[in-house]
Amino acid sequence: MIVFRLSRRKFPNHLSGVGASMYGARWNPKGFEMVYTSESRALALAEIAVHLSVAMVPADYLMVTVDIPEQLIVYQPEIALLPSGWDEFPYNEASQLFGRDFLLKKEVCVMKVPSAVVKGDNNYLINPSHSDFKGIRIVDACDFILDRRLFR
Repeated sequence: MIVFRLSRRKFPNHLSGVGASMYGARWNPKGFEMVYTSESRALALAEIAVHLSVAMVPADYLMVTVDIPEQLIVYQPEIALLPSGWDEFPYNEASQLFGRDFLLKKEVCVMKVPSAVVKGDNNYLINPSHSDFKGIRIVDACDFILDRRLFR
């Protein structure tokens, strides 16, 4: 399965989850490494753009294409199992604890969750400390240039 993420040029081959652990995010508390990826390039952009105006997206982003081996089991929790308010902004501690539990259990390496930004689309959260992580690899990283019409 191919998934995508936007990455700053200084971290082109970085699938460590260190950035997420430094600050925490929707699905992980501070101190817990998690790699966030999206099912499409457009969703990867939307997930970044909600934190910045599109005009402020740094010019040094790369679109990173990540291959998750088809044989890996992807956990997809039922919506009813997600914590209340998982899709709220700002995100809450309950969604972070849900993600933390996924990381700590280490039952599977990848969890598919719905996007809070683009309803109907999904993100894939990767546990870099899972033994199956070694099979996940970057297959491409190319300049990400936004269409100038977005800046009007």
